[in-house]
Amino acid sequence: MDFGNFKEKIEACHICAAYCDKCATQCLQEEDVQKMAECIRMDIQCAQICRLAASYMAQDSEYAKDICQLCADICQKCADECAKHSADHCQECANACQQCANACASIAA
Repeated sequence: MDFGNFKEKIEACHICAAYCDKCATQCLQEEDVQKMAECIRMDIQCAQICRLAASYMAQDSEYAKDICQLCADICQKCADECAKHSADHCQECANACQQCANACASIAA
């Protein structure tokens, strides 16, 4: 594969990471932060793997497919967790995570 084939998937990863950063930051400002602990934890992990996956795709690494599979799995878990919360930032993050999970799963396939 070449970079052109990864472009949209890389963008999905960067967008997802940004939404996860936003969600984690805003979750920390919620009244019951403890209730948001798992959401925050997943946001942090998801943002990290998304940035890693984007980097491996940009490098056309032989490990890109493996990293993308892991990214898809973590993004799906983060999407599921964020979807449990009614806050707009959680719902936006869930959507971005779902889109990234789908994009990365298509690379891993």
